[in-house]
Amino acid sequence: MHAVAPAGLRVPRNRVHPRAIWVWTTRAASGWIAVLAVEVLILIVGEHHIAGWRYAVVAVTAALALAHVVIMPQWRYRVHRWELSDQAAYTQSGWFVQERRIAPVARIQTVDVHRGPFEQVFRLANVTITTASAAGPLKIHGLDTATADHIVEDLTARIRAGDGDAT
Repeated sequence: MHAVAPAGLRVPRNRVHPRAIWVWTTRAASGWIAVLAVEVLILIVGEHHIAGWRYAVVAVTAALALAHVVIMPQWRYRVHRWELSDQAAYTQSGWFVQERRIAPVARIQTVDVHRGPFEQVFRLANVTITTASAAGPLKIHGLDTATADHIVEDLTARIRAGDGDAT
């Protein structure tokens, strides 16, 4: 008996949870705050007769940080999508470099859920779908925890019910 081949690459139907914007914003802001803190510390303790260019560096860093923190999360939210069909799991992710992936359900080996510190604060989770593909796992970031748990349960049940070896 032959399995039905999944449909080709297409835009998945489901968006990630809107709170993912806050996770991405918080993560980006925390990184930029660390960079700016180091720059300001260098500005404070450094030689003051050559501080002019250091003010410019801090100003440019602050402008880049603001642009990144404001634009990137919104952009990622518009791009990140996912979908599960009877035949396959579809993902789309990225912002500058965008990736669209598909994994036939019959090829899925493991399904994992991950909740980092930022995700826990915003009650979100990430799902990783591992296949035998050399391209690596499919990842769905920014799901509410109930949806992530449902995906894991659903795909785990399908893996158990399948008759293939997922290779």
